[in-house]
Amino acid sequence: MARKNQKAPWEPEEEIIWVSKTEMKHDMDILQKLGEELVALTPAMLKKIPMSEDLADAIKDAQRFKNEAKRRQLQYIGKMMRTIDTEPLQAGLDKIRNKHSQATVEFHKLEKLRDRVVEEGDSAIADVMDLYPNTDRQRLRQLARQAAKEKKAGKPAKAFREVFQVLRELHESSDS
Repeated sequence: MARKNQKAPWEPEEEIIWVSKTEMKHDMDILQKLGEELVALTPAMLKKIPMSEDLADAIKDAQRFKNEAKRRQLQYIGKMMRTIDTEPLQAGLDKIRNKHSQATVEFHKLEKLRDRVVEEGDSAIADVMDLYPNTDRQRLRQLARQAAKEKKAGKPAKAFREVFQVLRELHESSDS
C-alpha cells in the first residue's frame, strides 16, 4: 500500500533553479551600484523617481554621510532594494540620463549655429531669423562681426561667447 505523502512516479517534480553564490553577489552589486547612482542625484531629480518613503529616507541619509558611514548606508540601500521592484527606479534613472543627453545634443546644435553665424555672417543670421523670429538682427550682426575680428586678430573670444549666449537665450525662450 502506498503512503499518502509520496508522489506518484508519473507526476513531474517542480524544477529547482539553483543560483550560485557568485550570481547572488553579482546581483547585489548591481543593486548597490543602482543605489549609488540614486545617492548621486540631486533632491529635485530624486523627486521625479517613484520610490518608497523608507528608501527615499535612506538615500537622503547616505547623501549626508561621509566615508565609512556612507559605505555602510549604501550597503543598506542595496539590501533594501533586494525586496522591492527596481524597474521603476531604473526607468526613472534612464529618463534622467536621456534628458541630459538631449540637452547635450541641443548644446552642440547651438554651437554649430554659432560657428555658422560667425563664419558666414548674414546668410546664417537669416537662418537664425527663420528659427527665432524675435531675434535682434542688428545686435547679432554686430556680435558676429566683432567675433570674426577677434578671431582674425587672435584676441580672446569674448564676442564669440556672447553670440552663443544670445542663441541659447533665444532657444530657451522659444521652448517655454
